[in-house]
Amino acid sequence: MESAASPVRIEPWSDADFGLLRAANAPEMMEHLGGPETAGQLLERHQRYVRLSADTTGAGRMFRIVLLSEEAPVGTIGFWEQTWDGEPVYETGWTVLSGFQGRGVATAATRLVVERLRAVGGRRHLHAFPAVANGPSNAVCRKAGFELRGPRDVEYPAGRLMRSNDWRLDLLAP
Repeated sequence: MESAASPVRIEPWSDADFGLLRAANAPEMMEHLGGPETAGQLLERHQRYVRLSADTTGAGRMFRIVLLSEEAPVGTIGFWEQTWDGEPVYETGWTVLSGFQGRGVATAATRLVVERLRAVGGRRHLHAFPAVANGPSNAVCRKAGFELRGPRDVEYPAGRLMRSNDWRLDLLAP
């Protein structure tokens, strides 16, 4: 999916994207997510992304982010079903490789995911949960039109509580 004004497009995740996931597993990129994953954890994540990308039920999708000016994959983004405060919602998350951060890539990709979700429906709200200390990801939420609902404790990765901001976007709003 590509928008006329967007500097990026999002493409469904595939078996060929494992190298991109490995590059995104760098310590500086995983700082707010509990640190880099082991080789086994990374392979499990990749297989989950491939399965989610092939899903046709609306449960979610994973994408590689392609920077149009370079025709290069520079990050990941996706959405998946979640229950939050008793409400069925979608959750989103993204990663942009270090050399491409600060260019609006994550914000543009997030807007494309929002466009896609608004077109297909399924849930009223999209949430994002960046760590409170992750200034750039919190800025992506703000720029993409999410509403800050405040800090919350979120379990991520499994077994570890992370202090995150709860950002919510109403998919039915214009």
